[in-house]
Amino acid sequence: MTHSNVRGEGAPSGATGGISGGVGGSAPGAVPRPRDGSGSGSAGPGTAGPAGPPRRGRRRVLRWVSSVLALVILGTAGAGYLYYRYMNGSIRTDALNLGDSRLGKSKPNAFGQTPLNILLIGSDARNDKENQALGGAKDTFDGPPLADVQMLLHLSADRSNMSVVSMPRDTMIKMPKCTDTDGKVYQASRGLVQTNESLSRGGPGCTVAAWQEMTGIPIDHFMLIDFKGVVAMADAIGGVPVCVQQNVISRNSEGKGSGLKLPKGQNVIQGEQALQWLRTRYGFEDGTDIGRTHAQHMYMNSMAREFRKNAKLTNPVKLNSLAQAAIHAMVVDPDLNKIDKLFDLSMELKKVPTGRITMTTMPWVYSTREEGRVEPKPVEAEELFKMVRDDVALDGKGQPQTGASPSAAASAAPSQPPAAQAAPPARIAVLVRNATGGKDGEENKVKGRSTDVTSLLAAKGFTKAVADSQVAGEDTTLIRYAGLDQAADAQAVATALGLPASSVQRSTDVTGITLFVGKDWRTGDAPKPAAPALNKAPDSARPLNGDNDKECMEIQPGFTW
Repeated sequence: MTHSNVRGEGAPSGATGGISGGVGGSAPGAVPRPRDGSGSGSAGPGTAGPAGPPRRGRRRVLRWVSSVLALVILGTAGAGYLYYRYMNGSIRTDALNLGDSRLGKSKPNAFGQTPLNILLIGSDARNDKENQALGGAKDTFDGPPLADVQMLLHLSADRSNMSVVSMPRDTMIKMPKCTDTDGKVYQASRGLVQTNESLSRGGPGCTVAAWQEMTGIPIDHFMLIDFKGVVAMADAIGGVPVCVQQNVISRNSEGKGSGLKLPKGQNVIQGEQALQWLRTRYGFEDGTDIGRTHAQHMYMNSMAREFRKNAKLTNPVKLNSLAQAAIHAMVVDPDLNKIDKLFDLSMELKKVPTGRITMTTMPWVYSTREEGRVEPKPVEAEELFKMVRDDVALDGKGQPQTGASPSAAASAAPSQPPAAQAAPPARIAVLVRNATGGKDGEENKVKGRSTDVTSLLAAKGFTKAVADSQVAGEDTTLIRYAGLDQAADAQAVATALGLPASSVQRSTDVTGITLFVGKDWRTGDAPKPAAPALNKAPDSARPLNGDNDKECMEIQPGFTW
């Protein structure tokens, strides 16, 4: 794995969306698969000839032609293999996850198909002349890179749909502990930290760790791109159509802004202008990062449509240009370190029609703790993350799921049906843990709740129930058990409390039957009934369909010409 030269090399991830449109799929057209060169076809010319014994001169000519043909075929195959190796050698990688938390893999569906989650990261790194020439004040040169664009791409298990969830760069989150591959440790933050700082805490692997801890979504891969990568990708495809409702110029009285200048209506942008579009905040909508995120979604959808039009095998020159631009633009995780792997990934992504791609923004509210910043919107942000965890299409065209999402530990060890009859309640040991603070944190827990629920269990005959001194955080009440011999007893506890079967999970995080009293059971003798599962992204996520080519960016007052 190459690692030392990629810190901070990434950027607005709009260009990365090109992979979903078929950049990776173009690689085989431009990058031949290696061949062994045997059976080069020389036997055909060498054996062709009249039925009778050929004359000596004619045989010599045929032998010479055969040798030339063999040399050409072998030479072509060899050149293809060398190019293939060159392209493989151009792929830059970095560690996938630098955090301590491990969620395992996404769960397969009933048909054995598994969803795929890819984090697209755009860095503002200005650590070389090309990136420095493309934007930013000189005082930012060679500084720590920031993950100014973060988009989680979810490919459904059945490959019928794709969901993208963006997190605004001004989002305040708790940063996890991250350990760089060189051994440097970045301790977990005590308070809230702006999400784009994750990249400077060891690299993209820390951005992945932050997303996993916040959302509970296992991330399989990441792709990171920088300023010059965006420009190269936009140039390679020949431009991306975008639309503005008025003439726009992104420059305020203090000289701040991306410098984007476009006339009203549709424009085809490429090169540096594409980068300006993706970086524009002053001039779009309300002048915040929220408007910029919407513009990035418009660009990615449009770019995906353009790739579908342009990435055809009939244009090898174009394919070669697209393939090289994609490879040189990105840094990826080690599991994507070969052309073959990127090709296979692109083939999976290309199965989704653009009409089933849904771009969303994490529901947010303005922070009361950090002025001018935002935080995940209570309830609705978690609902969106849960839909992704449960592989529910965000466009409302899929089937809703029921039941609670498994925790990180439980997802690595799925539930098993009870293997035997449950013991009498008086013989079942249950540890009751207070998790009423939910995912929001321990400080919001209801004091004494584990003791109250322990008493409730004792009244139902579970006299071995004990209140745990430890606390946890769960949005829904769960019962976890360690071994198969405990499954029936755990289910008996759930039945006694009126909990659904889906709340019982096998987990490597516990040693016995443990009841996690969640945020849904802060008072009373039973948890609050679960709300019906969503089958469509909430309006606060501002969903945008991939086939929507009529979307036109609203312009902020004072930024027209």
